[in-house]
Amino acid sequence: MIVILKKEAGRQDVERFLEDVKKKGFGVHISEGVDKTIVGLLGDTSKIDPEDLLANDVVESAERVSAPYKMASRSFHPENTVITIGGGQAGVTPCIIGDGSTVPLIAGPCSVESEQQILDAAQAVKAAGARILRGGAYKPRTSPYSFQGLGLEGLRLLELAKKATGLPVCSELMAISEMRYFENVDLIQVGARNFQNFDLLKELGHSGKPVLLKRGLSGTISELLMSAEYIMASGNENVILCERGIRTYDGYTRNCLDLSAVPYLHKVSHLPVVIDPSHACGIRWMVPVLAQAAVAAGADGLEIEVHCHPEKALSDASQQLTPEQFSALAEKLGKYAAVEGRTI
Repeated sequence: MIVILKKEAGRQDVERFLEDVKKKGFGVHISEGVDKTIVGLLGDTSKIDPEDLLANDVVESAERVSAPYKMASRSFHPENTVITIGGGQAGVTPCIIGDGSTVPLIAGPCSVESEQQILDAAQAVKAAGARILRGGAYKPRTSPYSFQGLGLEGLRLLELAKKATGLPVCSELMAISEMRYFENVDLIQVGARNFQNFDLLKELGHSGKPVLLKRGLSGTISELLMSAEYIMASGNENVILCERGIRTYDGYTRNCLDLSAVPYLHKVSHLPVVIDPSHACGIRWMVPVLAQAAVAAGADGLEIEVHCHPEKALSDASQQLTPEQFSALAEKLGKYAAVEGRTI
């Protein structure tokens, strides 16, 4: 249920109203906008009569929210959420996602493989205009015999690349037990296979770090938003949603990119939406086309895999762009974004 407070309501009266609500066993989420303050009531509100709330002098209106997700709902938070990645660090250029004026590029190799490899990739994507460096240190793979990542060594190498370029870094967290090693990771990615690992999501809620939450292979939009709700309900509202393709009956691409998710998520949620065209298709030549379509659809950012020598990559070789291909794509994306007054 959402309650809109009167603009002229005094602070003490509002505080008394909030205390009264809390005494009745409900949680509250406050969203202070330019024109109005919205209070979200969290819990089983089925027995609350909106008319009873309207009897309070500070309440302008009250209505039920039908969606199962509350904190992720635009009804609770009408204004777009803007998230800063890598802020407050000497030598690191922060990246802002969700402000509507930029389409930041998150780029780098699928896996961190060696010091030279990640440093070369980091310099290349930065030169092309990327704002965040991605690289997998822990890799969830379908086969137990596939390359699983360098683990702690991979995170150390990402930190070296971060210091060398000033780019914030993004890497995937697979388990709660690894969380203590991600102190220097600026954007923690939750992969498609873990998007309903609720214990992990709750732990990320306690961390406060920005989270890039990927939609599951067969996950619905509602399930994605409920997973975001787990993180937010645990105290962390710095959540970025990521559409990375879903599984369908056809197999001509690795997955099927659901571009309609972008405008729909913007309609029902205030959280930023990023598109991952690399995993969506798994085909190198198709990645640029999907990336351009994502910008046209209004994506708040793109995550693209780039490797200096894709043919030698230890994972996902077929979908990673060369630095030259990424540079050409970034230039083209800049022109697409400019049509709507945005930059990359």
